Amino acid sequence: MKKQYNILMLLGLLFAGSCELNEEPYGFYSEGNFLTTPEEAEAAITYAYDALTFLEYSRTVFYLGDLPSETLQPKEDQGGGAQELNFWKTETFSNNANLNNFFKYAYIAINRANLLIEKVPQASFDEDDQNKYLGEAYFLRAWNYFNLVRNFGLVPLQKGLVSSIEETSSPRASNLDEVYDLILGDVRKAAELLTINQATGRADKVAAQALAAKAYLYIASAKEHNVLLYDAVSRDVTTMYDSAEYYSGLVINGQSTYGLEPNLLDIYDVDKAKGSEHIFIMSMDRTGLIEGDYSKISKLFIPYVNGGTIYLDESADASSRSHDGWNSMITVNDFYDTYETGDKRAEQLFVSSIYDENQNLIAEFPDYPMTSHFCRKYIDPNFIGDKTSTKPFLIRYSEVALIYAEAAGPTAQGYAQINAIRDRAGLEDLEAGLSVEDFRMKVFEERAFELAYEGNRMYDLRRFKMVKAIVPNAANISDEDAAYYPLPQIEVDLNQNL
Repeated sequence: MKKQYNILMLLGLLFAGSCELNEEPYGFYSEGNFLTTPEEAEAAITYAYDALTFLEYSRTVFYLGDLPSETLQPKEDQGGGAQELNFWKTETFSNNANLNNFFKYAYIAINRANLLIEKVPQASFDEDDQNKYLGEAYFLRAWNYFNLVRNFGLVPLQKGLVSSIEETSSPRASNLDEVYDLILGDVRKAAELLTINQATGRADKVAAQALAAKAYLYIASAKEHNVLLYDAVSRDVTTMYDSAEYYSGLVINGQSTYGLEPNLLDIYDVDKAKGSEHIFIMSMDRTGLIEGDYSKISKLFIPYVNGGTIYLDESADASSRSHDGWNSMITVNDFYDTYETGDKRAEQLFVSSIYDENQNLIAEFPDYPMTSHFCRKYIDPNFIGDKTSTKPFLIRYSEVALIYAEAAGPTAQGYAQINAIRDRAGLEDLEAGLSVEDFRMKVFEERAFELAYEGNRMYDLRRFKMVKAIVPNAANISDEDAAYYPLPQIEVDLNQNL
C-alpha cells in the first residue's frame, strides 16, 4: 500500500511522488553535498527555480490567485478541487488538491533554497558568484513564504536545510510578525547581494526590491483594514506604506532596465520574455521535453472549438494563430463588463471572435462555445502541438507602479504612476483631489483591470478585507475563511507540532 510522507519530509525529494513507509527516503541532502564550485551552485539554484514550474504548482498561480475571485469561473466539469475553490466550499478546503499541491511544492522550493543559503557561504569560490547565488536563494525563500502566508497565514517556518526525517516537523509560526521577519529579512538581503541582471526565469536586484514592495504593501493594507491576524501585527501601518513606497520607488527611479512597455500586446508576446515589463517571470519554453519545461497554461484560458488551429482575428495572421483549449478558466462576463468603454485592455487582451485559416468566422460571443470573452494573455502562435512558451507573469513593472501609487497615496508622484497605466490603456487621467482612502480604492480597482488573470486578485481582495463583499460565492463565509485557507489535513495528521 502506498502512503504519502508528511510534506515537510518531502522537501528534499528529487521527485514529489509517494514512497513506501518502510523504504529509506531518497533525495535528502547529505553533509557531504557541499556546493564547492560555481557550476555546482548554478545547478543548485536552477534546481530551486525548477520547483516553481512543477505542473501542480505553476497552475496554482491561477487556481488560488484568480479562480476564487469574482473574475473567473471553472467549466462545469473541471476537477482537481477547482469547483470547491470557486464556490467557496470551505468544508472541503483542508483536503483540496490544489491547496495541498501548493503547500507541498512551496516547501520543496524552500528547502532547495535553504541548501544554497546553508552551503554557499562555506564555499571558496569568487565572492561575486557567492553573492549572486545567495541572493537568488534568499529571494526564492522569501517568495515562497510570502505566497504561503498570504494563503495559509501562520505556517511552519523551515529556516534550515532538511537533511533527515527528524527535521521535518516544524511548528507553525507563533504570529505573523515572525513570518514577516523572515520574509522581509530575506528579501532585503537579496536586494543587497544581487545586481541588476534581467534573465528569464531568474530574479535580480530589481525583483528583490519589487518583492519587498509587495510584502510591505500587503502588511500595510491588511493591517489598515483589520484583516484577521494582521490586526495584531506590531508593525506600524504608516511605516509599512512608507517602506512599500521606498522599495517600489527604487524600482521606478533607480534603474533603466525595466519600465512600462508601450504596446499592450508586446507584454504578452511569448517571444519577448525579456521585455522591459518583465521583472520576474517563469521560464517555460515550447522546446522542453516534459511539462514544466514547456507549458500548457494557454489551454486553461482558450475555449474548445474543434480541436484544431484557430485564429484570434479575421485577418488570420500568423501572429494571432493558436491551438484551441480546455476552457478551464472562464472569464466572468460581469467582470469583463466593468472595464471602461475604450479601455484597450478589454479591446486588445480579450477575444470575442474566432476564425479559421480562411478567415471564416467559426465562433463568436455570446454563442457557444464563445459564451464569454476569453483572455489572450496566454497565447503562443508558434505552439508545437500542446507545447507552448506561455508562462505566468509573476512580477510586472506595471504592478510595481501601482504599488507605488497605492503606497504614496494622492501625491503628484502617486497620480503620475496610476495615470501612466491608464494612459497606456487609452483612458483619461484619474480624477484629481481624491482623499487618501478614495485614491487607494481607485488603485485597488485599477489593479483588477491591469493585472487580470495574473494571480493577484484574490490577494488584493484579502488584504482589503473585501472577499465577502465582492465575491458572490463567498458572501456567507466567515471572516477567518475569507482571510486564510486551512493547512492541508495530511500535514496536520502527520506533523504532531501542527
